[in-house]
Amino acid sequence: MDLFSKEPDYLAIPYEEVAEIASTCTKCRLSKGRTKVVFGNGPVPCDLMLIGEAPGADEDIQGLPFVGRAGQLLTQILASVGIKRPDDIYIANTVKCRPPDNRAPQADEQAACAPYLEAQIKYVNPKIILLAGSPAVKAILKTDQPITGLRGKWLKLPGTEISVMPLFHPAYLLRNPSKEKGKPKWLTWQDMQEVKNALDYFHKVEELAQESEN
Repeated sequence: MDLFSKEPDYLAIPYEEVAEIASTCTKCRLSKGRTKVVFGNGPVPCDLMLIGEAPGADEDIQGLPFVGRAGQLLTQILASVGIKRPDDIYIANTVKCRPPDNRAPQADEQAACAPYLEAQIKYVNPKIILLAGSPAVKAILKTDQPITGLRGKWLKLPGTEISVMPLFHPAYLLRNPSKEKGKPKWLTWQDMQEVKNALDYFHKVEELAQESEN
């Protein structure tokens, strides 16, 4: 059976309808163990988007992405370069339901959620997408390259001109808390400075374009 044969065209219906459909989704095994669907959070549209791997226990309870310990660290990392949640960033995951025991999402589970994520990217229409952790990198960029070799590098979302930067997942940083130069936490600080500089550049170009039109 074609998994998506009876699905609507999510790219042709409003964002709110996509979120509503996702809220009662039963396309994969993860739906059986969830408390709440964790669709996404943030402005639509938004210049900056972050995609993680999957909701955890706190996210499953609240229905919001990145609200546990890793989410609190993410908030601090973003705030350190002047990016405020939820005003300045839209956050989602490759799957919308919590995997059991916080395991990594499996490929077929990510495939079931892929149409939702594709619609989110369309409606958010970001200039920059941050990919947090290896499962997100593998699902979005279709690569098996390790995150250690990709983080901090500017890439393109396949088939688009959207800039993509892989980052260490905040949960990984919690397990590796050293701020010593060259360590994951220090590297993530450098990556976020780069992201902020790129955002500022995009905004400056927009301002200049608007001024020339006036």
